[in-house]
Amino acid sequence: MASGDMKDIKRRIKSVQSTMQITKAMELVASSKLRRAKERVVQARPYFQTIYETMARIALDTRPGDSIYTKIRPVKKSLFIIIAGDRGLAGGYNSNVLKLAAAEMEGKNTSIITVGKKAQEYYAKRPVDVLADYPGIAETMRIQDTHDIVQGLLGQYQRGEIDEAYICYTEFVSPLTQEARCKKLLPLSFAEENSGKGKAQVLTEYDPSPEAVFSAIVPEYLNGILFGAVVESYASEQSARRTAMESASDNASEMIENLNLSYNRARQAAITQEITEIVAGSGQVGA
Repeated sequence: MASGDMKDIKRRIKSVQSTMQITKAMELVASSKLRRAKERVVQARPYFQTIYETMARIALDTRPGDSIYTKIRPVKKSLFIIIAGDRGLAGGYNSNVLKLAAAEMEGKNTSIITVGKKAQEYYAKRPVDVLADYPGIAETMRIQDTHDIVQGLLGQYQRGEIDEAYICYTEFVSPLTQEARCKKLLPLSFAEENSGKGKAQVLTEYDPSPEAVFSAIVPEYLNGILFGAVVESYASEQSARRTAMESASDNASEMIENLNLSYNRARQAAITQEITEIVAGSGQVGA
């Protein structure tokens, strides 16, 4: 009986060791990709912050109804751009952003654009109007790769096919913290950012007008927001996967230690049983 237990424990130890080798390798790959992804995030943030502040500053010289992109209208149809990962085994990374998107879309007539294979697979099984899928683009995405998505979005908004647009993504806060967020893209509003700011000292002159300049910059602004969201999400995905694989490797190591203890106990029990049988047998021979 003990011999059978020992063989079973040995098989389990080998199985867990094989799994741990995989999780260790995935952890190292995710760590390598995370370093590059963090560099992209750090390089990208100043540009997006600058263009955002520029848009907010120009908005001071415009009225909410001066641009089609700031005019509030009744919402009949909403568009959501949802960014998830291309692979699993990343803890709650994918599920968190998909749950947030579901909560934001509840009760609305929506259509969606997915970025990432997991978002594509998730909505392929659900009764949702999917306009386009963009799997496998996050790792190598450049800002020019956002132009088609943004042009399609703006075209629908200008034609009145959608009345508002959102983007759901995961913000990279730190290697241990990633937060799912949903940001409104259209119609644009900078009222909160410009609260308390006046027009008393406006030093910039816009040609031909602030409204025209504002509308001309909107596509670049949305390109920046979309690219920034993809970059943040990709860094968050790698960070979540590294953390998940590190935790899995630690759990596998602990399991191996426990199995080794069980194996040693079973081995000791088998040795004790053999000694007992030998002693009993020698006693019978001596009798």
